[in-house]
Amino acid sequence: MQFEDIFKNRPTRAEISLSNLKHNFDVIKSYLKPEVKVMAAVKANAYGHGILEISKALQDMGCDYLAVAYIEEALYLRQSGIDAPILVMGPTNDGQIEQYLNHDIDITAASIDKLDEISDTAKNLNKTANIHLKIDTGMERIGVHSYNAKAFIDHALSLPSLNIVGLFSHLAKSEDDRQVTNDQISKFDQVVHYMDDLGKRPPLCHLANSGGVIGHPKSHYDMVRPGIALYGYFEDIQDHLKPVLTLKSKVSYFKVVPGGVGIGYGHQYITKNQTRIVTVPIGYGDGYRRDFGNKAHVYIRGQSYPVIGRVCMDQLMIDIGADGEAYSGDDVTLIGEDEFGNVIDLNKLSSDVDTIAYEILCGISLRVPRIYKKLE
Repeated sequence: MQFEDIFKNRPTRAEISLSNLKHNFDVIKSYLKPEVKVMAAVKANAYGHGILEISKALQDMGCDYLAVAYIEEALYLRQSGIDAPILVMGPTNDGQIEQYLNHDIDITAASIDKLDEISDTAKNLNKTANIHLKIDTGMERIGVHSYNAKAFIDHALSLPSLNIVGLFSHLAKSEDDRQVTNDQISKFDQVVHYMDDLGKRPPLCHLANSGGVIGHPKSHYDMVRPGIALYGYFEDIQDHLKPVLTLKSKVSYFKVVPGGVGIGYGHQYITKNQTRIVTVPIGYGDGYRRDFGNKAHVYIRGQSYPVIGRVCMDQLMIDIGADGEAYSGDDVTLIGEDEFGNVIDLNKLSSDVDTIAYEILCGISLRVPRIYKKLE
């Protein structure tokens, strides 16, 4: 039994709508020319949505490639029956290259030294390594600087047992800085043209993340790599996307509390008048952040109520007011859309605690079972 399996009957759960995922996938495709492929980012447990089920669904939808951060994620998908092409976008560590080769996983080659290691390992195993050359156009994370790319490419082309499947870089400010993004596109263009002039342009040149897909058509090239937009969040087109994940729990306790009473650790919330307080079995141990207290709200029976005091590790409290109505077992919607169509805006919620939707979604722990709602 897996650790997460012991929580499958918890009242706290994340409901995952595969219909909404398909909707968002189609929205992304609408920005692309028909020949442009899609590499979906499913790293970090598919941004908290569940890497295996999301990958299965995307593969069924016609997604061309999957992108993960670590070889362990790729191996899990292979061992679970996913046969779609997979690129590990992070750097390879010592001793891992044989695993890539034995499980048909594409490798990010981000340095000359790594090229040599990949080539030597593949040659010794009598295999051919599928690689994507990583060019740094302004992220300063991994990859060879674009102004050093020619020597890097020439060296890659000189080595045996390598199949250069792709050439890629990553946009640093695609959501909010057109000048920087255009500069990155220009640098990447120069590298693409160099390989083109050599007659060695790989079939998959890819640069665009969600921001590139939506705001920068010149960054699309042969394939794009959407992430957060797939899962329902991108402010520029938020009205066209649907949240894939809805975080829910249930009321576990109800009590009437007099005015002037402190609630929770540190008494960070004091009741003004007699009111009704309900407790919900979810906390920061589940990924519902401690600093949501006194800032977030939830929906119960279609009504909005504030989360009060400090969020505990395993529980939180809600003030439903003197006349609020809630009963043990009632659903509580904390992220996403409730059954009445009310939506908790994760962009706003994350901004209120000085973070981003990515971090909140990725932070939903394995104590929270994922419940998958099939395509409608």
